[in-house]
Amino acid sequence: MRRRAAPTLPDPGLADLAPDERLRRLELTVTRRLDGLLHGQYRGLLPGPGSEVAGSREYRPGEDEVRRMDWAVTARTTVPHVREVDADRELTTWLLVDASPSMEYGTATLDKRELAVAAVAAVGFLTAGVGSRLGALVLAPDGVRRFPARGGRTHLLGLLRTLLAAPRVGGYDLAGQLPAADAAPLRRPQFGASRPAAGAAPPGLADGLDGVGRVARGRGLVVVVSDFLDGLPDDPDAAPPWEVLLRRLAVRHQVLAVEVTDPRELELPDVGLVTLVDPETGRRREVWTGDRTLRERYAQAATAQRDQVRATLRRCGANHLALRTDRDWSADIVRHVHAQRRLAAAPAPNRGGAA
Repeated sequence: MRRRAAPTLPDPGLADLAPDERLRRLELTVTRRLDGLLHGQYRGLLPGPGSEVAGSREYRPGEDEVRRMDWAVTARTTVPHVREVDADRELTTWLLVDASPSMEYGTATLDKRELAVAAVAAVGFLTAGVGSRLGALVLAPDGVRRFPARGGRTHLLGLLRTLLAAPRVGGYDLAGQLPAADAAPLRRPQFGASRPAAGAAPPGLADGLDGVGRVARGRGLVVVVSDFLDGLPDDPDAAPPWEVLLRRLAVRHQVLAVEVTDPRELELPDVGLVTLVDPETGRRREVWTGDRTLRERYAQAATAQRDQVRATLRRCGANHLALRTDRDWSADIVRHVHAQRRLAAAPAPNRGGAA
């Protein structure tokens, strides 16, 4: 008699797990899926040229620079070889994590805030090494909390645990709807290291970038995790208030901008009459999604908005990593790192022209 196989349970998302279980799952995802694909002693998200010789490999025309040629190995093997190097310097990474109400939205496996935590985990585990340090600023509605730059796994896990355990701010569910009238109000996260004055506007992305500029003294890596919707002007030619500060950081540091989005922010499904809520202000508006013209205009406006964010990040000189709640974030990170490594290994263009 054949035994019937037990039904396969769906893989739980981060929202279905306890904070400690979510941390273990994040660490396993990074170490097994990312660490196995990103080789090298320093597997940074923005790899640099390095200075410590790590061996040689065959020369690839069109990708490798001639100045990296290993002439000794080339003469011995009669096959062109280039030197491979690993970075031998300490790395200080500063994170700016957007925990504003607009990040508490999601219609897929993860919401935007959980995806931001996954990005922080990837940066933390991939940049961890002997002598490396990680610091963070968490941007919340009631202030900015600073985590000093320190090394070690315990420090990183403490940061991730704080982000995962922070209570929801605005009281909105994953679909962006308001809770029931008899639902208990949700407490705001107790990020109180730097609180705004009573009656003052909550800190924005520009305030967080200014704080990073004050604490990131030496050259290093700055990672900004946000949806970059804060202060985005309606005019695509106008600059958002955070552009100048981000450009200033990119002059001194390597800057990685991790843009977190949800599919419902890009297109509106036909689900009848819905109530849209602005999580930052609480404003509500009823919309009939059965109107095809409305859905097309929404998609066009959302595409133009994301193009505006990409153009702004490009002007600032920041590397852009786009993550979505409905995609495999680990695969997106791997593709980004591989693309950056190809660009780093590509020969510099000849700006002087032909002789």
